[in-house]
Amino acid sequence: MVKVAVVGASGYAGLELLRLLARHPRVKITSITSRQYVNEDISAVFPSLTDVVSLQCDEVDVKKIAADADVVFTALPHKTSMEIVPDLLGLGCKVVDLSADYRLQDVKVYEQWYQPHANPELLSEAVYGLPELFRENIVNSRLVANPGCYPTSVALALAPLLKHEIIDHRTLIIDSKSGTSGAGRAAKTGSLFCEVNEGFKAYSVASHRHTPEIEQTLSMVANDDVVVNFTPHLLPVNRGILSTCYANLMNSIDISSICALYEKFYIDQPFVRLMPGGQLPNVAYIKGSNYADIGFVVDDRTQRIIVVSAIDNLVKGAAGQAIQNMNIMYGFPEAVGLDIVPLFP
Repeated sequence: MVKVAVVGASGYAGLELLRLLARHPRVKITSITSRQYVNEDISAVFPSLTDVVSLQCDEVDVKKIAADADVVFTALPHKTSMEIVPDLLGLGCKVVDLSADYRLQDVKVYEQWYQPHANPELLSEAVYGLPELFRENIVNSRLVANPGCYPTSVALALAPLLKHEIIDHRTLIIDSKSGTSGAGRAAKTGSLFCEVNEGFKAYSVASHRHTPEIEQTLSMVANDDVVVNFTPHLLPVNRGILSTCYANLMNSIDISSICALYEKFYIDQPFVRLMPGGQLPNVAYIKGSNYADIGFVVDDRTQRIIVVSAIDNLVKGAAGQAIQNMNIMYGFPEAVGLDIVPLFP
């Protein structure tokens, strides 16, 4: 039985971690923290956890957390994670960090898009935790940088095409849409019901912080420098990400060959589902699950391919993927605790 702690349990990603870990047969949740709800029962913060998780929220005490945990999930804002991760590692814990603090390998790039980094020496050790692409690196790691939600949806959509040089990556355009939970649980004007309901807008155009992470991941797969146009949009739904990716084909190729390529690339990957018969993904059909649904269309008229992916930003885009990484780190079956049928309707 692996003992786990969740630091930052009162955010949406923290809630999802607790919801999923509570049914994981090989873990025991030993402690949870929340600066806002110290000494309160987590079920009072999230009534959905009543009789499911019976723990009080503690303050962040690294020594206390490490004394009774094998692995710590840090579901904290950027910059906050880096304040405690080195100490957790020093005390013998493994860490799966859900912030962006250890995702980017180049400290200059991180500081350009975020803020000064307190422990850049850990960037070379941190493993980027996208299992379908980097599983072998995760197995023996002690620090996993859990990927962002947008980069997960984009990398899984495009990896087979980039790996096999099917597309001209210089022509990549990525158009993504996210539910409002992607903005976190803190009160923000832009996330209020009246601001989001019945609306649809682009935001952070040509400046979203996930851009360098997307480019880094795609560059690793393509073994070349990849630069993209990435435009995120805000959907008036609670959860889900739909990414539509466009690129020129290097050579003429039919849809059956594309299907065969994806099927071979993602064989034995429990959470990647390829849409049959020309169907395209829908965020409604992955909600609450760790699945990534992928579909594609070849436009013979323009010699371009359009790849569409859908994930739940809080599960495959955050907590579910974090648990998937933990399963790999401890040699558990990858889907244990994550074999959840999507919620529909």
